[in-house]
Parts: sequence; C-alpha cells; structure tokens
Amino acid sequence: MSSYNTPDEPSSSSNSGHHMPPPVQQQLSRYESQKRRDWNTFLQYLKTLNPPIKISQFDHTHVLSFLDYLDQFGKTKVHHQACAFFGQPDPPSPCTCPLKQAWGSLDALIGRLRAAYDEHGGGSSDSNPFGNGSIRIHLREIRESQAKARGIPYRKKKKRKKTANDAVVIKKDFSNSGGS
Repeated sequence: MSSYNTPDEPSSSSNSGHHMPPPVQQQLSRYESQKRRDWNTFLQYLKTLNPPIKISQFDHTHVLSFLDYLDQFGKTKVHHQACAFFGQPDPPSPCTCPLKQAWGSLDALIGRLRAAYDEHGGGSSDSNPFGNGSIRIHLREIRESQAKARGIPYRKKKKRKKTANDAVVIKKDFSNSGGS
C-alpha cells in the first residue's frame, strides 16, 4: 500500500473526521440516459439553426425539420418508387437509394423527447410540440412509405387472447407440509 496522498486527501493520521466522501451519483437507466442524450441532441440542433432557436420558441415545425435532419445518419435502405428493388424485402444487389432513419427509431425518439419536454417544464401535455398531430401524421407517412418500399406490410401487434391451452404455473409451498 502506498503512503502517497493526493493534496485533497488528508493522511489517515491527520484525518479529524472533517473529510466528506465524494457525492454518489445514481446510475441512470438505459432509457433515462438515452432520453437525456436525445434531449441534448435536440437542443444542439436548435442552436445550429439560423437564427438559433431558444427552447421556449420552438414548435412542431422545428421537430419535423429535426426528424428530416436525422435522416442523413440513417441506416435503413428506403427504395424510391423508380428503383427496380422497390417493394422487395431482400434485394439481390445494392442500389443507390438513400439510407434513412427507420420509422421505429423515430417513433421511439419522439416518445423520449415528448417525455423529456414534460420533465423540463414544457407546460401542459396539450402544448407539447412533440405530441402535435402533424408529428403523428408525419410518422405514420414514414411508416407506410418504408413498409411499401421494403415490401413488408406493417401490422399492428394484436394482444394475444388467452386460450385453454395456455400453461398455468402453480407454485406450491412445501415448507409447512407436516413432515418430520
């Protein structure tokens, strides 16, 4: 063990109980970390606009332009209608169609930003720009166009009904079984 102490750490012999331990930061969940990262990215985007937009001034049009801006970082191939592979789920060769953000990623992003806006004192949920009807319409159009371009229809997941064949797990407590 080394006897070297940093200037901020008193030696154990000179410690008179006045040394405070460093504050413990709570580890954020993956969702909370992503939400914070998304919120900071959106704020940075607003600052890059000409003129820069303050958080108190943005509206749903800025959210739509942010979604369009994010497409340049997308990884999902979305075929144009004129592309020979339009409507094919697994094209046999590469094409020049653009890469875009996947609909599911954008939908999740808007959900996180909507929650972050509420947490940062954005006002009532009715005035939340991320919950604006035009955002929902835009996301629906993206979902439909990507589904057509890939030849994979989007189907809303239905809740599964319980059937008589569903397994039922019954746990028995054998601790008080009257044994010796």
